[in-house]
Amino acid sequence: MSKLRISLIQTSLHWEDKHSNLEMFQRKIESIREKTELIILPEMFSTGFTMQKELLAETMDGITVEWMRKTAVGKNAIVTGSMIAKTEGTYYNRLIWMLPNGEYGFYDKRHLFAYGKEDQHFSAGKKRFIASVNGWKINLVICYDLRFPAWVRQSRTNGQEMQPEYDLLVVVASWPAARSLAWRTLLQARAIENQCFVIGVNRTGTDGKGLQYNGESMVLGPLGETIHISGTEEEVFSFTLDREILEENRRMLPFWRDADSFLIQP
Repeated sequence: MSKLRISLIQTSLHWEDKHSNLEMFQRKIESIREKTELIILPEMFSTGFTMQKELLAETMDGITVEWMRKTAVGKNAIVTGSMIAKTEGTYYNRLIWMLPNGEYGFYDKRHLFAYGKEDQHFSAGKKRFIASVNGWKINLVICYDLRFPAWVRQSRTNGQEMQPEYDLLVVVASWPAARSLAWRTLLQARAIENQCFVIGVNRTGTDGKGLQYNGESMVLGPLGETIHISGTEEEVFSFTLDREILEENRRMLPFWRDADSFLIQP
C-alpha cells in the first residue's frame, strides 16, 4: 500500500503508423522483466502528434484501445497514454487509463495547443480524471495542460477530510526540444506547489513535420527534487515511489493547508 512501481517508456515514434508503433511498444513492454504496476506511454503514442484526425481517429473499440487492453491484462499492470479518439463525430486527444482487468477510464485533454492548431481539430475536455491505485491518488493530464497550474492545483479537501486531493501527477507529452527549459521548469514547479510526486513522459526523435523532441522524461519528488531524468535517447525506466516519503514531507511542511480555495468552471 505504501509503494508504487512505475515504468516509463521514452521512445521515438513511427509517424502516423499505428501498427509499427504498437509492435514497438509491445517489444519494449515485454522487456520489462520486473513486476510493475503502472506503465506510462507518451502523448498520441500510436501515431505521433498529428492533426490527421479523420485518417487516424478510432472509436473506443478500435485497435489501439484493444491493444492496451490485451497488454494490460497480459502484463497484469495498468497501461496509460493518449491517442486520437472519435466519439459521435467529435474528436479528442484522449488519455486512456487501462486496468489489468480490461476495464478503463479516460481523460480528454483540457488545454488544446493553439500554436500547433490542435484547437482547430479537436474538442477540449471538461473534466479532470483522478485515478486510484493501491491507495495512491493519481491526477492525469496531457502535455500543454502542464502550463496551466490552476487546472492541476491541489484541492485542500478530499470528501469531508482536510487532505491533499492527489499524490502523483502524471503528464504524458509530445513536448518539442525548442521548449525543453519550460518542460523541466514546469514539471518541477507543479511538484513543489502541489507537494506531490510528478512524472513527465515525453517522446524523443523527430516527427513527420520535422520537429525534434529531446525526451527528458522525469520523475520528481514532492520537494521538486529530481529522482530521475532521461536523456535524449530511447529509454525504458522503472522506479518505486515510496508513499512514506510523501507523507513525511506533508507532515513536516504542510504548505498545502494554506492554499487558496477556488472552483474551475467547465
